[in-house]
Amino acid sequence: MRRLPPLTAIEAFVQVARLGSVKAAADELALSAPALSRRIQAMERAIGRTLFDRRHQAMQLNADGERLIAQIVPALDMLSDAVEAMTSGSEVVRLRLGVLPLFASQRLFPKLAGLRARHPELHLDIDTGGHGVTRLGEGLDAAIVLAREIDPILYARRLDRNLVYVIGSRTLIEGPHPVVEPGQLAELTALVHRDMPDTFVAWRTAAGLGDLEPLAVDHFDSGALMLEAVAQGLGVAFMHESHYADAHDDRLVRLFDITVESPYSYWFVSRARAMQQRPVKMFHDWLIEALDAPDA
Repeated sequence: MRRLPPLTAIEAFVQVARLGSVKAAADELALSAPALSRRIQAMERAIGRTLFDRRHQAMQLNADGERLIAQIVPALDMLSDAVEAMTSGSEVVRLRLGVLPLFASQRLFPKLAGLRARHPELHLDIDTGGHGVTRLGEGLDAAIVLAREIDPILYARRLDRNLVYVIGSRTLIEGPHPVVEPGQLAELTALVHRDMPDTFVAWRTAAGLGDLEPLAVDHFDSGALMLEAVAQGLGVAFMHESHYADAHDDRLVRLFDITVESPYSYWFVSRARAMQQRPVKMFHDWLIEALDAPDA
């Protein structure tokens, strides 16, 4: 029997293939970039050919890499299913869930007592790291993500539809020079979430203000920190109506009575075959009912 490459090398190969970056994959695996690169090299030596096209900071699968990943992923799924089958009879059932921190604190945690009451055997391992979709089946069973749309190869259920709000500090409307006109955004910094990069442009376009430019645009990867930055007067945030309403923060106000539909929604996503797994199905069905989510 031919000797397989080290499992650590296979893991590194899969992560780089999914994330397209040595740095991002190294962060996910808690490795240094040089250590991860050595694992990729070990994988390529074992296979006897290169698997990636190196392009500056990016790593893109070549034809050989595409063929290999297509054959490895089903094998990893079978391994995951085997482990699941061995543990499904235990008293505790676990779901590895990726979720954004703001959704978790505002909309998920307040309802989790209901999940525990219905399924006391189900326990959640919460992961608030990024790249939820790319980590499905490799560290995560399911994820709740913000996106315009989801790859049709995955199972996806839309959890909401929302409006884009311009959220500011209450001091902006109560000071000596209150902000009452959109044109005044030219004097303010816009705060934008990295998972919703087009919120400002979508709002500006829908509001008919195509030439409007803020003083600057600062990007955040935490919705909670964005709201706190707004409350501290560090800028105005282009976020969702639900983010504002669920914050229950008297320091915050909605600026401008302009209705703009968001191009982004929260989605529950998993691999299609994962919906056959008991913990994924239990959580999914409870979540849809708890949120009274609309159909996609």
